[in-house]
Amino acid sequence: MRAGVAAFSWLLVACAGPAQYYGGTGIHDATATEVAGDWENVGGTRVELHQDGAALLAKLDGQDFDYDEGWRLSGTGAWQLADTGSGQVVRLALKAPTRVDRRAPEAEGNSSPSADARPPSAYNWTLYVDRSEQRHEVRLFFFCGDPDTGNTYVLTRTARKRPVP
Repeated sequence: MRAGVAAFSWLLVACAGPAQYYGGTGIHDATATEVAGDWENVGGTRVELHQDGAALLAKLDGQDFDYDEGWRLSGTGAWQLADTGSGQVVRLALKAPTRVDRRAPEAEGNSSPSADARPPSAYNWTLYVDRSEQRHEVRLFFFCGDPDTGNTYVLTRTARKRPVP
């Protein structure tokens, strides 16, 4: 009986991907001043996190399975730095998109966006706060696509400010 329970437990762990049971970064010392600023990702994604809690977004993809829908949202919103038991996160909320784009199918790799997927009228992201090991600079990321794959969508800090449409 114990062997059967052990085998079943192992099977459950083996089927769970890294993102599905992610425990957080363990970072608890980042400040809102460190997180505020301009961030970007490939394909024109830009996020501006202002000190006053306002946010501007351009072409930000959905997280987890929403990424597979292919829509990219732009608009204004709000953000806050929160400390959870497993590390800090940025809670980013887009209340009303001002623009919706679609990723090009060739930029997808193995997945292609759903042509009939309707983008949400509001959206919330949870961005994990991490630090680079060498420079101890703040990094932001979330998981995208199937949580079993553990694909991360990393936002990197930019030095210059660009207008967000």
